[in-house]
Amino acid sequence: MNQADLHLFYEDLVRELRSRGVLCAITSGLACVHYGIAETTKDCDLLCHTDAFDELLKVLIATQILDANCSYRGNISPPLDARWHNGGWTSHFEWVPVREAVTLDVFGHALRESTPWEREILGLYAGPQTVAEMKRTNRDKDWAFITALGVRMIESDDERGWLHIFKADTLNELLGQYTCPPDILARRPSLRLAADRDPRTAGALHTERSLWEELDRSRIHILERHLRPYVSAVRKARHNQQLSLEEDHSLRIACASQFLPVNPLKNYGLEQYIDEARTTLVRSGIIPEAALTWLPDTMIYFEWLNK
Repeated sequence: MNQADLHLFYEDLVRELRSRGVLCAITSGLACVHYGIAETTKDCDLLCHTDAFDELLKVLIATQILDANCSYRGNISPPLDARWHNGGWTSHFEWVPVREAVTLDVFGHALRESTPWEREILGLYAGPQTVAEMKRTNRDKDWAFITALGVRMIESDDERGWLHIFKADTLNELLGQYTCPPDILARRPSLRLAADRDPRTAGALHTERSLWEELDRSRIHILERHLRPYVSAVRKARHNQQLSLEEDHSLRIACASQFLPVNPLKNYGLEQYIDEARTTLVRSGIIPEAALTWLPDTMIYFEWLNK
């Protein structure tokens, strides 16, 4: 399946889900392609309201690609179930036709969402605010997309775009053309430095990005630790059986109920999680301790895990 056909497949999947009353939207890399800031991607990340997971599963069971059925991707995927998705887990699916696998990652919540993603939908896609927040990962390639999305938002009169500019030169150019509102400046110390033409701006932006990268690394580490017994249980229960998606789903629910905590970051302690990331940056020498004053409040991006 070529790129154009693949994108149409994902969009048609969303249209089919919407026709059934499912609240969903394409996000991440494919959304970046849609917004014109990325050239291509083979994967699709789908945001889906957790109340509609049963309907989504029915659609996935009924959807084939070149006679290939949909299945969970390997043993590592948590089940498509609201209990785990409300705690920050995601589910991973694939179709494996003759050639290359077609993949679909499903999110009940946008990772690091400061605003519910359901309020940010534009057409078939998640809005730039949601996509930019999801892109705050420890992958270097994602950061150019974040700044590009922020620029698009500012140009479209969405003032929240200022929260997503991580390049000092771009920030200085934008401040010469647009006015950053005081309430946005107050949310992000690096913006205040830039507005004052402070030479420490680039360092502050680097510090902020480093925190997000450390938070993502730490999040993955915490989740992976809890995944190991679940993956082992799934592997043992499947025992190389050829299961339908419906059968595999029931098996994973049973294994997750026994071995996978529904909300590991909340159990760990969100304040501890954030404080440890800040401390790690200093202890590892990535930033000086004085630079901690340049960091914004990041708890607002994780408060949904406390609900």
